[in-house]
Amino acid sequence: MSATHDHMPTWARRPAAVPTSVPTSVPTSVPASISASISASVIASMLASVLLTALTTLAMLFLPLSGPFSGPFSGPFSGMAKAAAAQQPPPAARVALIGVPGLTWKDIDPANTPRLAALAERGGSASLSTRAIPAPNRSITCPLAGWLTVSAGQRAGAPETPVGCILPVPPKPAGDGGATVLAWQDFVGFNADTSYRAVPGLLGQAVVDSGGKVAAIGPGAAIGAADRSGNVGRYSATVADSGRDLGDLSAYRLIAMEADALTQTWFSQVVNSGDNSAAVPAEARRAAAAAADREVGLLLDRLPRDTTVLVAGLSDASATARLHVAIADGVSPSGPPYKGFLTASSTRQQGLVTNTDLTVTALNALGLPAPAGTVGRVWQTGDAAVAGPARALAEEDLASQVLRDVRGPFFGVFVGVQLLFYGAAALAFRLWRRPGTLVATQIVAVGSAAVAVSTFLAQFVPWWSTGAPMVALIATINGLSAAIMGLAFAGPWRRHVLGPMAVVAGVTSVALLLDVMTGSTLQVNAVTGYEPVTGGRFYGFSNIAFAVFSTGTILFLAGITQFLMDRGRRVLGMVIALGYGGLAIFADGWPGWGADFGGVPAFVLGFAVFMLMVSGRRVSVGRLVAVGVGGAVLIGAIAFADWLRPAEQRTHLGTFVQQVMNGEALTVVGRKLSAMLGTLGNWQLTLLSLVALAFLFLVLGRPSRWGASALSRAYGRAPALRAGLFGALTCELTGFLINDSGIAIPAMALTVAVPLTLAACVRALQLEPPTPAEQPSRPVEVQEPPLS
Repeated sequence: MSATHDHMPTWARRPAAVPTSVPTSVPTSVPASISASISASVIASMLASVLLTALTTLAMLFLPLSGPFSGPFSGPFSGMAKAAAAQQPPPAARVALIGVPGLTWKDIDPANTPRLAALAERGGSASLSTRAIPAPNRSITCPLAGWLTVSAGQRAGAPETPVGCILPVPPKPAGDGGATVLAWQDFVGFNADTSYRAVPGLLGQAVVDSGGKVAAIGPGAAIGAADRSGNVGRYSATVADSGRDLGDLSAYRLIAMEADALTQTWFSQVVNSGDNSAAVPAEARRAAAAAADREVGLLLDRLPRDTTVLVAGLSDASATARLHVAIADGVSPSGPPYKGFLTASSTRQQGLVTNTDLTVTALNALGLPAPAGTVGRVWQTGDAAVAGPARALAEEDLASQVLRDVRGPFFGVFVGVQLLFYGAAALAFRLWRRPGTLVATQIVAVGSAAVAVSTFLAQFVPWWSTGAPMVALIATINGLSAAIMGLAFAGPWRRHVLGPMAVVAGVTSVALLLDVMTGSTLQVNAVTGYEPVTGGRFYGFSNIAFAVFSTGTILFLAGITQFLMDRGRRVLGMVIALGYGGLAIFADGWPGWGADFGGVPAFVLGFAVFMLMVSGRRVSVGRLVAVGVGGAVLIGAIAFADWLRPAEQRTHLGTFVQQVMNGEALTVVGRKLSAMLGTLGNWQLTLLSLVALAFLFLVLGRPSRWGASALSRAYGRAPALRAGLFGALTCELTGFLINDSGIAIPAMALTVAVPLTLAACVRALQLEPPTPAEQPSRPVEVQEPPLS
């Protein structure tokens, strides 16, 4: 052991005597007065950092008015957004909103759907996430909900029926050629009672109020184009009859049409089979897509040339939720015609938009403002022209479908392997005596900690397109974890107690930081990331990514700080920690990057605990409250600055400020609180969290055959580990309490923190010969006096 120690680099050497009790502060030879001065400067620097970040946020968000994401945001959306803000083209003469419920990019084929395929090649195209209120006990968007969402510009739904989804019914004809939607007040009342408070009729009412005429073709289109009273100006049951019923289409500003061949075919299949999960045969679906294409072609042939055309697959036409078709043809908000992939500030992803965007996109094309209550963002032209958009977008839909199929089994395997790992590691610490056992435990622990970031890095490989996607996903993640593990043990840093931990945590932090700064593309369709089909979130840090990122950041800084402390550069270590930690917190909350409302207060609190402990200061309730208030002020400043921008340019941070002003905040908070409590029902993640904590404090934290606990020995050799571990645990516990993902946050954070702590404990034990536990004293034999 001594020979090994002599050949270690200077920064990795430690005194032979290691305290076996947990230190309450970082040991130091700096005089107490200097230590107090350093600690005070750290606290002052932390408060100044929060204030500076808030002021920088206000300056960069509010002062540059040339674009909605000026400043540091330089992702794939920024250039397009600035161009859109710089030019405002004249409004379109009219908009034709064509809904083809159930249409996916797999249905688009130049031979079978020539008109839709040509429209996609000529205009802009994207995958459409159909965000609506699903039918009870179903995860799909029904046709009624899809059309009501377009009508309201907000997630909407329809009252429950005994058979689940139903098709829109024909409206009641009016004597003037118009029509009235049946059961309209039922739709209005149902949505008023939901947490989204959608108001059907906003689209049609905005056009009517501007003096424009509205026409609808088909029952669903009547719902989408109706005004707030449920009336539509002119109505035709079919596109074939529209020439007779509507006359010259140049008289209208908004023309809505429904091509429902796909949903009609699906409903017929369900009715005939008596099975709600029945799939439409491939030939029948192909025929339905061709029929819808012909209907679209008939309308296109009648439209004047100066019409902006929007095509959307508004709902599902299967038992499984899908991504659908979005096509825009005409003048884009930036001036030139729509071309290439579409995008919007609601998603910030090339080739991905939402159906709630459709309402404001139609109104924007007509030069009309979006009414209060709409939440969508205008479709914009993203990348330049692309060849074969249908094939590329169909690939994204395939990835989303495969993700939904493998996510559940993956987490089952992931949790099972983690539990087995903790059990095996506990045996290694308590029962086994072979020297190689701890070495193997350390290697596996480091590899296990690299799994979390590897689930995001796996998006560099198209695993979903293989014949066995689950196998390919696991193989890809394991391969990446092995590569990161190899890097952790590749250099001289492997000899340091926190060397492998710092490498894995550093890769985790930097990889996710770079991803969120460049558009969050690694999180889209990742097994631990976003699911575009349901559309919960499309950009910034998801809650799981935040858990992994914040934990990796704090533990990475613990390793860097300890390394510099070992070299006598303690102040430099804390300055670097403040600098990178401040950047990480800023990236988490900045609307152009992380846009994470609930993450910032948790991150600030956890980082403060780390800095206080590593500087030797006591963590008191008063200090935690002060820092917590500072975190709340910081995210409040960011959200307020975001709110100062125009409504169509805000992220959900600014939207929440508006909800506070409108008195809607309690509804949003209640919905998220309910979601958080509901996550406790996920027994897999709850069990994983409990077992990980039990392993940390009952196995690593208890005395073993080496004498003092492994955790105490690791703290003794690397005091920054204690600060980093408690900082990370504070961050994730707070995140659990204030985010709607609930138990998923500590569960994923612990899969990084506990294995890395285990690896540090093993290395600490390797550097110190085991000290036998004290043997109990033998009882003193007392001789009784001889009997007399």
